[in-house]
Order: sequence, then C-alpha cells, then structure tokens
Amino acid sequence: MRKNALFSVYDKTNCVAFAQGLAEMGWGLIASGGTARLLREAGLTVRDVAELTGAPEMLGGRVKTLHPAVHGGILARDIASDQADLAAQNIEMIDLVICNLYPFSQTVARPDVTLAEAVEQIDIGGVTLLRAAAKNFARVTAVCDPADYDALLDELVANESVGEPTRRRLAVKAFAHTRDYDTAVTAYLAQVDQPEQPLPAEIDLNLHQVQGLRYGENPHQMAALYAADPAAGPLGGELRQGKPLSYNNLLDLDAAQRAVESFSDPAVVIVKHLSPCGIAVAGDTAVAFRLALASDPVSAFGGVIAVNRPIGDEFVAAIDAAGLFVEAIIAPAFSPEAEAWFAAKKKNCRLVALPSPAAAQVELRSIRGGFLAQQPDLGDPAEATWELVSQRAPLPEEEMGLRFAWTAVQHVKSNAILFAKGMATVGIGGGLTSRVDA
Repeated sequence: MRKNALFSVYDKTNCVAFAQGLAEMGWGLIASGGTARLLREAGLTVRDVAELTGAPEMLGGRVKTLHPAVHGGILARDIASDQADLAAQNIEMIDLVICNLYPFSQTVARPDVTLAEAVEQIDIGGVTLLRAAAKNFARVTAVCDPADYDALLDELVANESVGEPTRRRLAVKAFAHTRDYDTAVTAYLAQVDQPEQPLPAEIDLNLHQVQGLRYGENPHQMAALYAADPAAGPLGGELRQGKPLSYNNLLDLDAAQRAVESFSDPAVVIVKHLSPCGIAVAGDTAVAFRLALASDPVSAFGGVIAVNRPIGDEFVAAIDAAGLFVEAIIAPAFSPEAEAWFAAKKKNCRLVALPSPAAAQVELRSIRGGFLAQQPDLGDPAEATWELVSQRAPLPEEEMGLRFAWTAVQHVKSNAILFAKGMATVGIGGGLTSRVDA
C-alpha cells in the first residue's frame, strides 16, 4: 500500500526538495493551499486536501484540514477496528505530516501590530495536525522543522521506513513546538488585556537545554544552560573561540555585560566572581581597559571582560601589553585581526560576540517553592533629578565623575563602596555585611 505525506507549511524552506525525495520513493503527496501550488509548480503530482475531504477551503482559508478525512487518516491505528472505520468512510491512511505554523511571535513583535492582525496569525489547523500526528507517533511521523528533512530522507532511503525512536523524538519536538506557540499566544493576549500591569499575571518557562555544562558552581554539582530559543548561543551571542563556557563563566559574563551596557561611551568592565573589580569609560576601549585594570590588577587575574565596542588592534595591543590571564571576553564583535591574534597568543581565552544584546523584560530568581520576579534595574528613571546637598557645588569634572560612579556602583552588591577618579574606578568593595563599616 502506498504511503501518503501531508504537507501544510508556512515556512517553505526546502519543502520542494523534501517532497521530491518522497515522490521518488513512491510516496503520495497531499497538500493544502499555497503549499500545493508550490509543489505543482515544481512539477510534482499533488492532491489537494479538498480532494480528500470533498469540501473546499472556506472562511478565507481558516478551515482547510479540519475534517475527518484528514484527521481520521492521521489518527488511525494499525488495529482492525480502526481500519474498518477507515474502509467504511473510504479514508486513506496518512503516514507523514509536514507542518509548521503561522509566524505569530514574529507578527506580535512588530511595534505597530494590531490585535486583529495578531489574531489572524493564531494557527488552528496546523496545531491540530501536529498534535494529531504526534499523538499517533506509533505509526505517524510529525515533522515541524525543515532542519529534519534531510535526515528523514536518509533514514527512509536506508530503511524504507521511519524508525520508532525517530518518530517519538519528532513527536516530542512537535508537542514542544505547539506548546511554545500556545505560550506566545497566551502571553500576548494577557498583555493586551492588562497593558498597565508591570509584571505578568503568569510566567511560562518554556526553556530548552542548549548546552550541558561540565559542572555547576562546584565540581560536584551538575549543571546545564537553558534558553527559550533552542538554537541560541551563550547569552544570546556566539562563541567565537575557546572551550565551552562554564557555569561560572556564564554568570561572570552576564554580570559584566549588564554593567557595560549602562554606558553609552566606550567602556570596559572587568568582573571576578560576579563582582566588578574595574570599570572605566574613555575615548576608546584600549584606554578604558588600562584604566579598569589599574583599579585592581590583582583581582582582574582570571576574570572576564565586557566591552561595549567591537574589539580591534588597539584593544588587542593593550591586552598584550598587560600580560593578563583572562578567562573570557564579551564584545559586540571581534575584527579578523583580533581573532587571529587571540587564536595565536591566547587560544584558551573564550571570545563571545554579542552584536545586539536583548533587553530583559523580567528578571527571575529561583527560591525554594517558587520564583521571584522583578523589573530589571536600568538605572535612574528618566525623570530623576539630582539635588545638591554639599556646601560647595562640584566642579564640572567632579560632577562627571560622580555621575560615572553613581552608574558604576549600581553593579556592585550591597553594601557597596566604590571610589572613582574621573571616569574610572580606583577601588570597589561589595557584599559587605555591615552597613556601618561600609
């Protein structure tokens, strides 16, 4: 009996090549709407979903695949009673469902999106197809990611069928895909209904393990890195050089990146054990690095560095002259010359490129039995004003230094002490338990 594949995809990446591979192996192709047109234009023989259902698409395309002729073919099991039901209704089996969903998240990310536009991007038929196929993974293969097409074709060529482990793995992937989709819809509609609420009434943590870590804070603790995007790199960036980042590397880099983002002028932040030991702003990052290092060169050994400008020759020369051992550096980009120098001279230093840091909407911290949530600290509100309380007004350069120190101390743990001279720290003390001593 010929096997059937049902195509209903919004993202048509490599769809034609996958369908051609199936057709060459004798599979029957069924498709809806624009997918059917695309496959026909490629010269493939395709049956419309409407041919199976005996009903045309309706409601402007809202109803295409929601029909027993489709879902009966997907959900039927290899048991006599199910086969008898299919035969009585003249319904064919569907063995492979290739489906991905309307771009809801991309649509609602647009600042000018309307509620009506967002609602039209809530997929119904696609979600139902994927859930049906994934539920019946004992017989049916659900495919929601074009990245899986080639491996599936290879498996079919080698074995003439899709093995149960692959079907089950892809079913998990399909359920995760629909879960994340529903979460995005829920979050958007909740925000529309409660636009003035500073924190959401519900927070759904749909996270994927993107990296297993050697260990956690201590060698006896297991650890892993999770992100909302399964393809995300560390901190949303790209590891350009060096071994995979450790648990402590990630924490330190995050702390350093948060601090360096506070400054619009060229800035460098050096962090050791989650605490900044040097912060400086200057006309260029090479000068800023030298000033930040001078704040505490002993603690800077084995730390991480965050820079808010692309790293080039001058910064590399400053690092070279300092002779400093650095665990990791995060910056918007690294010039080819800089990467070549690090590869030759400091191949164990991890380099993380983070071109466009994503602003966090909510910060979470786990506690026993739950989570704490807060808005991120982005510094003083725009309407904040300064009040002079000293007998002498500060000179312009003193006020500039005060404003720098005020911004820098935000990233030191309370009770915090920070001494600055000009636009650079000269001493930092954080986490002091006695406010009086501080």
